Amino acid sequence: MRGKLVGLSALQAWVVMSNNGSRRVRFNGYEVDLETGELWKRGVALKLAGQPFEILAYLVQRPRQLVSREELRAQLWPQETFVDFDHGLNAAVNKLRLVLCDSAENPKYIETLPRRGYRFIAPVEGIALKLEDRTVKTAEPPHSSSAGQEWIASPTPAKDESVSDLQAHPAPEIVRTIRTNTLWLLYGVMAALAFAGFWMVQRKLHSTGSDRTAAATETAVKLSPITNLSDRTSQPAFSPDGSRVAFVRDSFLPENTGIWSKQVDGEELVQLTDHTGDCCPKWSPDGQWVAFSRFSGARRRIDEVASHGGKLRELLATDPIPEHGELDWSADGRTIAYVGSGTQGPAAIFLLSVNDRTTRQVTTPSAFERDWGPAFSPDGGRIVFVRKDEIMVLAIEGKEIQRLTKAPGRVIGSPAWTPDGQSIVFAAINQEGPTLMRVPASGGNATRIPKAGTLASNPAISKRGFRLACDQLTVASNIDEIDLFPPGRKARTLVTTNDGGSGGIQVSHDGKKLVFQSNRTGESDIWVSDRDGQNPVRMTAVGTASAPRWSPDDKEIAFEAASRPTLEATQGIYLLKSSGGEPWPLIQDNFNNRAPRWSNDGNWIYFGSNRSGDWQVWKVQAWGGSPTQVTHNGGIAAEESLDGKNLFFVKQGRDLSEIWKMLATGGPETLVSPAIHPTDWAAWAVVKDGLLFVESGADNGPTVNLLDFSSEHVKPLTVLDKPPFWLATTRDGRSVIFDQPGQLESRVMLLENFR
Repeated sequence: MRGKLVGLSALQAWVVMSNNGSRRVRFNGYEVDLETGELWKRGVALKLAGQPFEILAYLVQRPRQLVSREELRAQLWPQETFVDFDHGLNAAVNKLRLVLCDSAENPKYIETLPRRGYRFIAPVEGIALKLEDRTVKTAEPPHSSSAGQEWIASPTPAKDESVSDLQAHPAPEIVRTIRTNTLWLLYGVMAALAFAGFWMVQRKLHSTGSDRTAAATETAVKLSPITNLSDRTSQPAFSPDGSRVAFVRDSFLPENTGIWSKQVDGEELVQLTDHTGDCCPKWSPDGQWVAFSRFSGARRRIDEVASHGGKLRELLATDPIPEHGELDWSADGRTIAYVGSGTQGPAAIFLLSVNDRTTRQVTTPSAFERDWGPAFSPDGGRIVFVRKDEIMVLAIEGKEIQRLTKAPGRVIGSPAWTPDGQSIVFAAINQEGPTLMRVPASGGNATRIPKAGTLASNPAISKRGFRLACDQLTVASNIDEIDLFPPGRKARTLVTTNDGGSGGIQVSHDGKKLVFQSNRTGESDIWVSDRDGQNPVRMTAVGTASAPRWSPDDKEIAFEAASRPTLEATQGIYLLKSSGGEPWPLIQDNFNNRAPRWSNDGNWIYFGSNRSGDWQVWKVQAWGGSPTQVTHNGGIAAEESLDGKNLFFVKQGRDLSEIWKMLATGGPETLVSPAIHPTDWAAWAVVKDGLLFVESGADNGPTVNLLDFSSEHVKPLTVLDKPPFWLATTRDGRSVIFDQPGQLESRVMLLENFR
């Protein structure tokens, strides 16, 4: 079967070949898996699906050949579909070109033949199929770093004119469907094609393939929104059977604000309360009630309401604990754990008897600690809670308290138990923002849950159905610029992002261009524009790219991005020609590598990494090699002074950031000044005479300050409307460029098949 296949049609040959190897092709650093519908670019996963991917799959199987618009129409839309074919096809091809960083005017991959169709013009590597004399031979696979991996190229048209063009070049969906059948079934299908008509059988096969694809992906992990309201929604809680979610709705209309519930797999909404101070809903184990906290003036109540709505029933009234209304039901429904004023500390865990309304304190923190966020274990014998950003577990009967792990940052919301009681999920703020993490219930190291996405918090886990819900934050933002001299100038907007955010801005060294990150297309990528923000051009199609930096000669751009799917919890450092083209990895391994910054001579790139076990500054030669550790006492983002003599870097504490320095050639690491604390690790910049940084002002709001190296004094320069995350400056230091967060939004997301 691997040798010579004689007397087979083109379609038959493709099916036989598909049963014997991996269906992948590659071209110029790209890798396409025709079976799974995945696309990689030098190991980085790209997001391309639907019709754009189908077009790519069809074209790469026929390199350097004209594929007519009519052929693509026939493959993408069934005959009975009524759409604007020309508009839909043009839009799909444009999306494909955008992901490939290609253009119609100067094509590298997809050439347009006006009014006729398209041609894939890049060389394609893979298995060569030759149909001359009605024979098919398999070529040896090219050299690859993956042992045993095979590549498939497109078939060459048969010289036998009896084989129709469509038969010689089957659509990917047809091939994917037929390849699972036996060879005898194949011959039956081919006979059906001859007698019943090609298109009728094609639609049947396409339907069968869709069913199989759906079955194969039935257990795939999937993240999708539960709530898509125009209002903020947060703090999800599952009903016992996992079919509904209660959540908090913060609406512009007061009558819509309160606690609501919604079907997970439907659109039915039920309003349970209508008070702006309601939070932290939790279902009773029998599904009949939803308990919640209500803050009103100087009082905090714990109420319950029927799960279908109705009158409230007060369970307890206490003094309010600021920011802590978390509560949970015990497994038997007789007890509610909540946060109350402790006998020693400002907040402790209490138990409320639902029947007789009696309470008792079960944790006793010190005067400097707070216990909050209680959640009962599935068997009701333990309570997980938070103390000083540490995840703790209390055995209710023995009253023993065990420390499970220390969160990497501030914990947000109550932890949640997995249904088997073996793990605990919680949200903590790290350098990327809020993220979900999992820790064994017996204690140990916490690991990130990458499938939950970024900016995720307030986890809830269904007892049935392998479902996890969480909040997901979104922030629309602009990039503004303000002149520092003379003072009092107003900010002007350079980049506007109506849906999503932009940041990581830097002016090119020649002062003509801007580079920045933006998710205006739904994914975070690197963009370059004119100095005034006009004519933005998308430079990457990675979907996770951020923190771009110009090289000193403006010919290259360094940035960070998530690695290939097998390393999706890590970040790599990549380089990109500023004239365009494909990025290539400089650092790509099993560690997190963040915030690349060039040395002044362009020979080195500094970056933060956790490869030594904690966050330190490292550097690597710009043409590659092994990283060299620079700091040994902590550090993230590093920047050389303009004369190249000193290296400044940030240490990120729990509450405050600090700027440290050392000689660029190495030496002691010293604190620049105890008086400066940037609002975040990227909210500072080096200028000729000192350091610019943004600090939270006590009265006037976030302030741009200058630490003057000569006088060692801090001078306030201008006040911003909102604290930025990113701060950049022009080469002369007379203007600063920064991101300005817009309206903060949140919605409830569902992670299906979470295990």
